Amino acid sequence: MPNSVIDIRQADDLRDVVHRAVQALAEGQIVAFPTETVYGLAVSARCEEALARLLQVKGRAGRSPLTLAVKSADDALDYAPDMSPLARRLARRCWPGPVTLVVDGCNPDSLLGRLPASVRRAVLPTGTIGLRVPAHPMILDVMRMLAGPIILTSANRSGQADAVTGAQVATALGAGVSLILDDGPCRYGQPSSVVQATGTRFKLLRHGVVPPETMRRLASFMVLIVCTGNTCRSPMAEVLTRKLVADRLGCNTAELDARGVVVISAGLAAVAGGRPSLEAVTVMNEMGLALSDHESQPLTEQLVRHADTILTMTAAHRQAIVSHWPDAAPRTQLLRRDAGDVSDPVGGSVDVYRQCALQIKAELQVRVNELAIP
Repeated sequence: MPNSVIDIRQADDLRDVVHRAVQALAEGQIVAFPTETVYGLAVSARCEEALARLLQVKGRAGRSPLTLAVKSADDALDYAPDMSPLARRLARRCWPGPVTLVVDGCNPDSLLGRLPASVRRAVLPTGTIGLRVPAHPMILDVMRMLAGPIILTSANRSGQADAVTGAQVATALGAGVSLILDDGPCRYGQPSSVVQATGTRFKLLRHGVVPPETMRRLASFMVLIVCTGNTCRSPMAEVLTRKLVADRLGCNTAELDARGVVVISAGLAAVAGGRPSLEAVTVMNEMGLALSDHESQPLTEQLVRHADTILTMTAAHRQAIVSHWPDAAPRTQLLRRDAGDVSDPVGGSVDVYRQCALQIKAELQVRVNELAIP
């Protein structure tokens, strides 16, 4: 049996559990953690002796690369500074979550150079490194308190079935593990999807929790257009952007998803399911574009996190986004290149809407050509 098993579902103080796990890792011990996929064995990436014990417990020779678990997508850049825009997009959208991202790890400025030589060989045997941010609060809390990343691998002996409960870890590995944190059955009960991102393309190396079609959509370039109510300005900009992007790519708007481009709009004060203004529908019809099926949606954290480019109608819209989500600042810009606002046409005549749409189109004709679409 392992040295200690803690049922974190029954723990009086989870902070004490976190501290015990941090101490065990810092002392070079092996800790079994629950994750959203399967149970994993973790050791500090700063400890060569812990790595050697991990390989012995797993019964593997060390030829296959091990995964480096990090705290966040930003933290991953310290170990893989050359992550492509596609890789950064997948990291931003998939983490924390059941995706292991394989990227180039040979940059001389990488913090990998500060890890022991045997650890570097274990996580970087062929010039690429597998990075992951697991979506379980316990392991995330531990990593936030631990100096450096951890090496994470499935909690089983090589060639055996993955452990999806703490009891299975104890049965399979016994005294080889110093501490097992038991949180019952894992949410998904299957391994993470392993995706290699190279340049503008990705390759699914191992099928796992995330289906290929979902991964394809997660890899798409996304333009998010924001106004207040999402019933006139941003919906008009959305359909105009789709048309301009389709023209740029030489396809029709129905083919954009298949070409890896998603264009959506949202409102800072929008109510879900609202209908577009009749004037906006009329003006778009005049331009040969359909808007009548649009349904408004509020701006959410997920939309902001997923967007590659965020275009706002006014400076106040941009400020609201950046204030709430500071990490989105580099991806958020005003639609108007002169830093002016696109005035709200609500309450105006069809002619007012027409002038608004023409202004939006003129700005988008430049903005679309600036988009870093793969």
